Amino acid sequence: MDTKDFYYDLPKELIAQTPVEPRDSSRMLVYDKDSGAIEHKHFYDICDYLRAGDVLVINNTKVIPARIFATRLPRTDKTIEKNTEVLLLKRKEYDVWECITRPAKKLKIGTMLDFGAMKGEIIGFGEEGIRTVKFIFDGVFENILDEIGNMPLPPYITEKLQDKNRYQTVYSKIDGSAAAPTAGLHFTPELLDKLQSNGVQIAKVLLHVGLGTFRPVKESDILKHKMHSEYYEVDEANADIINSALKDGRRVICVGTTSVRVVESAVGEDGLVKPSNGETQIFIYPGYKFKVVKGLITNFHLPESTLIMLVSAFIGRENTLGAYNTAVRERYRFFSFGDAMMIV
Repeated sequence: MDTKDFYYDLPKELIAQTPVEPRDSSRMLVYDKDSGAIEHKHFYDICDYLRAGDVLVINNTKVIPARIFATRLPRTDKTIEKNTEVLLLKRKEYDVWECITRPAKKLKIGTMLDFGAMKGEIIGFGEEGIRTVKFIFDGVFENILDEIGNMPLPPYITEKLQDKNRYQTVYSKIDGSAAAPTAGLHFTPELLDKLQSNGVQIAKVLLHVGLGTFRPVKESDILKHKMHSEYYEVDEANADIINSALKDGRRVICVGTTSVRVVESAVGEDGLVKPSNGETQIFIYPGYKFKVVKGLITNFHLPESTLIMLVSAFIGRENTLGAYNTAVRERYRFFSFGDAMMIV
C-alpha cells in the first residue's frame, strides 16, 4: 500500500487558521457508512445523529504549553545567541523529557540550554531531531512551564492564537499532550449536557498526543512506517461503560482518532475493553478490523497522514477520498481548527 494512495489536493486557503465561535457552530459533513450518503450540517446538529444508549468516547488529555525557546550554551563560558526551539513530547522522569528540537544538528550529548527560568542538558540522542533533555530548575516544573511555554500549534497555523484555551477541549483534564485531540474542540459544555440529557453516555479515556501526530509518513510503503509510542489509559469505570454498550449491541462512537487508538489498543481477545495503561504504537490502516468502534467524529486530516489512513480503514480509502474531495468542493475548513466529519 503506497503512501501516495492517500493524497488529495487541498487549496491552501482552506486550512483553518483560527477557530470559529461558538465552538459548535463549525460545519459538519455527515457520512453514512452503510449507504455512502453525505449530508452537510453544523456541529450543533450532532444531537440528531446520536441516540439514547450511544456511548461517546472522549479523550480528556490536556495540552501543556510545550513549546519553549532557549539559547545554546557551549562548554565555554560564552553564550551563543541562537534560538533553539524545544517541543516537549513525552515525560520520562519528573525532570526528564523526550523532545523535538530545532535546529538539532549541534545539540550533542552534554549541550546545555538556557531557557531563562531554567536550564536543560541534552542527555539522550534520537532520530529526526529527537533529544532527551534533563531540566535543571528551582520550584515546580509545571509553574515554570506556564510562565515560559507556548501552546504548540501545528506549523500550518501561522496566525497567533488569541485565547490559548481554544486549543483545549472543554473537558480537558490531565496534563501531558503536545497537541490537542482536535475533534473534541467542537463541543461546548451545553452541547455535552444536552447529549447526556438525551440519554447519550460519556466514556472518558486518555491518550497523551505526542510524536505520532507530528511525524509524517516518509516511507513510500506505509507498512514500513513505525508509529511512535504514546501513553494511554482506560480506568475500570469507563471500560465498564464501553463494555456494557458492546454487550447490549449499542453504538460506541469515538471522538477523534486518539480515542479510537485507545479503545482499539485496550480491547482484549474477548472483544471487551480492558482497564489498562501503557504505551501504544497501534497503526490503523486499511485492512484493520475494528473491534469496538461503530462511529467516529473527526476533523479533516492532512494528506498522506496516518490519521487519514485510520479514517480510510474505517470506511474505505475511496470513500474517504471521495468525502474529502466533496469537502474541498463545498469549501469546508480543514485541519486542527477546521470543520468536523461525523461517520455513523
